[in-house]
Amino acid sequence: MLSNQQYGMKVQKSFVKTNDTASIRCPDCALVKNIAVGKFRNNKHTLKTRCSCGSTFLVALDFRRHYRKPTKIIGIYSLIGPNSSGGGKMQVNNISRSGVSFTVSGRHTIGVGQKALLHFQLDDKNQTELTKKVLVKNIRNNNNFGCEFVNQTQIGKNLGFYLQP
Repeated sequence: MLSNQQYGMKVQKSFVKTNDTASIRCPDCALVKNIAVGKFRNNKHTLKTRCSCGSTFLVALDFRRHYRKPTKIIGIYSLIGPNSSGGGKMQVNNISRSGVSFTVSGRHTIGVGQKALLHFQLDDKNQTELTKKVLVKNIRNNNNFGCEFVNQTQIGKNLGFYLQP
């Protein structure tokens, strides 16, 4: 991913909707334009864009199925399943309708394919408590875990509301 000032230009992120369109907002004049981006789905994810006001900036396209909300929520995890033991503190880095990314510090026994139970409290006005069963899909830097919710059909009303962009 490009840094916030790559090549001396401003970089903004745009979430691609299910109809393969993205809303691009000029960082200088705030003009918003919807553009078709389906042709970039499998190759180019960063576009150099020029606004009618003359401003040039980069747009990083996010083709994820669901909006991923960045967070810094502390919680606990417990490994579940046969031959599973362990758990501890974690930090939820981001969350979407289909999954979550979390980080642990120190030693752990978490592996790809492992199931875990995550318990944390949203930073919404109700301080909603959630317990979610997840499947670890990938591991980055040995302690950052990308997970998919095991039962995605029941994300819950509170989480759905929390995830609205």
